Amino acid sequence: MDDALVIGGTRFIGRHLVDELLEHGYDVTIFNRGSHENPFADDDRVRRIEGDRTNDSALEAAAIEAEPDAVFDCVAYYPKDVQAATRIFENCEAYVFVSSGAAYGREEIPKREDATPLADCSPEQAVDDSGATYGPRKAEGDRAVFAAAERGVRSMAVRPCIVYGPHDYTERLDFWIDRVNRFDRVVVPGDGTNVWHRAYVEDVASALRIVAERGEAGEAYNVGDRRLATLEETLGLIADQLDTTVEVVTAGPRELAAGDIEPADYVLYREYPHVLATGKLAGLGWESTPIDEAMARSVGDHLESDRDGSEHEPDRESEERVLGILDTL
Repeated sequence: MDDALVIGGTRFIGRHLVDELLEHGYDVTIFNRGSHENPFADDDRVRRIEGDRTNDSALEAAAIEAEPDAVFDCVAYYPKDVQAATRIFENCEAYVFVSSGAAYGREEIPKREDATPLADCSPEQAVDDSGATYGPRKAEGDRAVFAAAERGVRSMAVRPCIVYGPHDYTERLDFWIDRVNRFDRVVVPGDGTNVWHRAYVEDVASALRIVAERGEAGEAYNVGDRRLATLEETLGLIADQLDTTVEVVTAGPRELAAGDIEPADYVLYREYPHVLATGKLAGLGWESTPIDEAMARSVGDHLESDRDGSEHEPDRESEERVLGILDTL
């Protein structure tokens, strides 16, 4: 395969994917609406086609113009998007859908591609745009991938867990980096052992390329760091990269209530562990970046950016009330 079409390609996963493809000798075209700044505007190796991926006619026109060997669908959020794309690109050598670890419908440790069932998706959920239906919509997108493979399309799905790294516009990890960078004491909900599997963004990009090149039609592949880190350990990794120390102050629901905070208010906190098995992807030759190296790049990018995670709850003033209560115990 020589020519790749990235649907999306300018913000986060897609941006790193374009870099990954260029490093491996692909000619790359990106297809998007132009709603965000194009980091490849001055790179003559990357061609851009403007259009709305939810408009089938625009997507068909992009297919004719780009003539891709491989298609990477980074912004398919509704099942109908995947159904249309697998039809339009049915003659390509590879179609890879960016799904999600949220597509799983049962809590298991770990969640396995060929064993853990997907979430159900009702017709109403399939067209809903709320966060509550994100997982079901991705699951239905996976089923569209499987159905296309049965028709002879070489279509695959990649399921990342929480993605982090440079250019992360969600600012989820930035919230915690900012806390460690500014405060000696950082409140962590629960006992600090909570695990929400994460995936370094460059590893997600390499996974997408490897699945396109080596994956089997009709298969899904989980992607996540090969070494898990608890939330408390994550703060330690951040502190190491900032060359500082941090006191992790754990707080249960009763203590957090002093600041009108619930444990679930904290970004990257999940009461039940979310862990994805990644052996199937590793079997294709994929490897993950060492976690300290991934954190070093993430922290470095945070310091060079204006991201601080302040859009996420809770605010520091509320935490100070919690710390005050804990100091009296």
